[in-house]
Amino acid sequence: MTSAPAVLRPRLRRFLATCRDGWNTVGVQTEFYGRTLASTGTAIARYRAQILILIAQMGLGVGALAVVGGTVVILGFLTLTTGALVAVQGYNSFAQVGVEALTGFASAYFNVRLIAPLTAGVGLAATIGAGATAQLGAMRINEEIDALEVMGIRPIAYLASSRLIAGLVVVVPLYCVAVIMSFVAARAGTTLGYGQSTGVYDHYFQTFLNPSDLIWSFLLAVSMALVIMLVHCYYGFNATGGPAGVGEAVGRAVRASLVSSIAVVLCVSLAVYGQSGNFNLAG
Repeated sequence: MTSAPAVLRPRLRRFLATCRDGWNTVGVQTEFYGRTLASTGTAIARYRAQILILIAQMGLGVGALAVVGGTVVILGFLTLTTGALVAVQGYNSFAQVGVEALTGFASAYFNVRLIAPLTAGVGLAATIGAGATAQLGAMRINEEIDALEVMGIRPIAYLASSRLIAGLVVVVPLYCVAVIMSFVAARAGTTLGYGQSTGVYDHYFQTFLNPSDLIWSFLLAVSMALVIMLVHCYYGFNATGGPAGVGEAVGRAVRASLVSSIAVVLCVSLAVYGQSGNFNLAG
């Protein structure tokens, strides 16, 4: 009969091998992220035309995506629907305790701190990020990245760093559209849908809208865009297995970027609002 320790040894070896492979993968990803960040200066100095092309593609889209307005329209529609949900849930919840006038507070507080950044992160990962992974993956399996190396072009700077810079540039106007659409939807849903006075809504909205929260919200969106672009560029740059492998890389990149963006939101929110919350229910 086989002893128990002899049976457990293969399982232990498999477990240790899995841990080792996972740790090595983390190291490889970290190295790629460091090289991408370090090559941003090279991308700005040598590949400015490529960055401008990527900015136009990410903002307005190409092909069929350009027909609907690209990422701007998609992200605006997403935040429009979430802003309308703030109006519906906020008004009904406050109405149950007789303070439905505070719906403007809900829009100024929740849209800026959580809803708009999280919705923007999902939109960025599903549009700009997934597109970057698919493009880089297709280039990898078609050996175009190897051809760039043969021609003396630095592939990380030309492909990954340029997309990182373009994503950070595009996210600023995109997030402006996202925040505005969330505010407009919440106000329209409350005043037009539920008949609340515009003066009452605007009073509580302006009272509780903190300019510093907007600044932190923009910084949070930029941080999320940085993480999302790094993750998607890594998975696209290292895609294997033909067209099916590219599709798998896109799926894994979206999953990893969504989890990473949520972790960024958690860490930044704890750092900014963890002590006092920067909130006083007064006025």
